[in-house]
Amino acid sequence: MISRGAAWFLVVAGVFNVVIWPRFGVAIWNDERAWTGAVGDSSPTSFLWVHVVLIGAAVAIALGVLWVAFTALRSRRGARSDH
Repeated sequence: MISRGAAWFLVVAGVFNVVIWPRFGVAIWNDERAWTGAVGDSSPTSFLWVHVVLIGAAVAIALGVLWVAFTALRSRRGARSDH
């Protein structure tokens, strides 16, 4: 079982990543290296696609971390009420 403190640390880490990575995605979208011509109006480059995969994986992992954290917090609450 994960300690209550560790579960809350995972909540903070998960929320941080869910907030930060999409903001980074906006910066990548607006980066000239992400497009062959005008930003958003031309073909995407591998620079954009690599970052899309990176950001998608990071957000998916963060959501998994949040699920683990909330599951741990719920199970600790249930275990405490059983005693």
